[in-house]
Amino acid sequence: MPGAVLALLLAAASACPSPAAGPCAEERPLPRLDWSTLVPLWLRHRQLGLQAKGWNFMLEDSTFWIFGGSIHYFRVPKEYWRDRLLKMKACGLNTLTTYVPWNLHEPERGRFDFSGNLDLEAFVLMASEIGLWVILRPGPYICSEIDLGGLPSWLLQDPGMRLRTTYKGFTEAVDLYFDHLMSRVVPLQYKRGGPIIAVQVENEYGSYNKDPAYMPYVKKALEDRGIVELLLTSDNKDGLSKGIVHGVLATINLQSTHELQLLTTFLFNVQGTQPKMVMEYWTGWFDSWGGPHNILDSSEVLKTVSAIVDAGSSINLYMFHGGTNFGFMNGAMHFHDYKSDVTSYDYDAVLTEAGDYTAKYMKLRDFFGSISGTPLPPPPDLIPKMSYEPITPVLYLSLWDALKYMGEPIKAETPINMENLPINGGNGQSFGYILYETNIASSGILSGRVRDRGQVFVNTVSIGFLDYKTTKIAVPLIQGYTVLRLLVENRGRVNYGENIDDQRKGLIGNLYLNDSPLKKFRIYSLDMKKSFFQRFGPDKWSSLPETPTFPAFFLSSLSVSSTPCDTFLKLEGWEKGVVFINGQNLGRYWNIGPQKTLYLPGPWLSSGINQVIVFEEMMAGPALQFTETPHLGRNQYIK
Repeated sequence: MPGAVLALLLAAASACPSPAAGPCAEERPLPRLDWSTLVPLWLRHRQLGLQAKGWNFMLEDSTFWIFGGSIHYFRVPKEYWRDRLLKMKACGLNTLTTYVPWNLHEPERGRFDFSGNLDLEAFVLMASEIGLWVILRPGPYICSEIDLGGLPSWLLQDPGMRLRTTYKGFTEAVDLYFDHLMSRVVPLQYKRGGPIIAVQVENEYGSYNKDPAYMPYVKKALEDRGIVELLLTSDNKDGLSKGIVHGVLATINLQSTHELQLLTTFLFNVQGTQPKMVMEYWTGWFDSWGGPHNILDSSEVLKTVSAIVDAGSSINLYMFHGGTNFGFMNGAMHFHDYKSDVTSYDYDAVLTEAGDYTAKYMKLRDFFGSISGTPLPPPPDLIPKMSYEPITPVLYLSLWDALKYMGEPIKAETPINMENLPINGGNGQSFGYILYETNIASSGILSGRVRDRGQVFVNTVSIGFLDYKTTKIAVPLIQGYTVLRLLVENRGRVNYGENIDDQRKGLIGNLYLNDSPLKKFRIYSLDMKKSFFQRFGPDKWSSLPETPTFPAFFLSSLSVSSTPCDTFLKLEGWEKGVVFINGQNLGRYWNIGPQKTLYLPGPWLSSGINQVIVFEEMMAGPALQFTETPHLGRNQYIK
């Protein structure tokens, strides 16, 4: 019942005197309610919503094709949301799909953040204003090539945690999160006048499938909190047979026409005559550090999209626009080898990382325009780019000098992993680096379980790395007082696969020297949030020496004389680290590629002087360069 009608009925009931005063109905008959005036015009035709009827989707009484595209609001500067959504509308699409990242929205238990770039409601309402429907994918697990598949790292404080199951410690956290999230989502549903026409139940659970009670639990959790629109599941070929949920429409994820035939045949055998939908048609693929830049030819994309639509299936382009894994949000894969995702989430998608048009866009616009029945709106103009003059670091602060400004370290008899550090209100550390120190009195073989990459120092001298493949390293004999240090980087938690419960970072368990466990550690949290850099006032920095000691922070300034424009930061000669512009974490760079530049959005710059800080682990280049075009190894966004 609409809220306004319910309020009027309650008001009418409260106006009736008590029974002692006489029969209310006889003395003062209630007026006949004229529902046509009580129900707002924009709700009068929103009674049924999106339905699955036979082979077709129906929106109210009309056949409806979902031509969707994925954009993740948390990967795009808020100032550019409108630009990207207008480009989606101009491509002939009618539906936006987006994930909701729990780890970013609840960074600490009970502390929620839906501000700025995380303003989900503003993003959904903007899509509605532009004329797009919305399919929401709220998880709680979303995969999405994001750290831990969007699950908060503080869940891993529980040594018995079983993610994506009905384990009590997990469901209690989901319940509290959904209580908050759904209070924001429910008013945005179609039947409440909003643009959300469907909601996805979890994500590709069939390929995980560790608890048969889990998906029914998530479905009920959504419904109990007021989700009334069509529910969907989404599975790839590995999980489709196990991902079906009673009362939920199954959809499929794929990249080839061969898979389309196999999976739609399977769906028909399982759920009979139902609308077909490819929830994720992969328009490209993500990249991993040290691997190739993945591309998918635009002609191949057009051929597959045409085949999907010709087969009578609705479609969602994943990704329409990928954006950027700003900060430390990127995920990782770990099947045979651990591989972390690069900062760019360009994905070889329909729009580039910076929102520029591609051959895919032009071909798909022609295709969707030919079947839309009405002229498409003109594509928005391109956002201008700028090649700023190179800048040279002028000030410097070595990590070892910075430690004295970080307050007292955490002292522990044995190593503590990142998630269990007693910081952030008991929520541990989610992202970034962690430094372990202890004293040693002899040389020998150092061994331990390091996640993900640990640079080993004797005093301030680097002697090598420990990681998944290198689990032992020789520590040389040094006379006198010797400090052993391990700088451990969380390169990104696995976001897909069966080992997500095993994603604690830092030193896991004991660190051994000649098979004897080391004791008495001093631990520094190097999360590199904005507050982290506030410790380093102007008086803490020194002039850049001829031979810097690494790791170190390098301070530069970028002067912008006109309106700030998008640019790409090129770190030629630098090896591995992180870049911060005016306190915003642009993300990681690493000279092993394939990514060679970092996208710097114009709105993150200001006219005048802009602060640039680079944290470099091993080797600094002579300057920071800026270019109008991105570089991903040998492939420069060829589409």
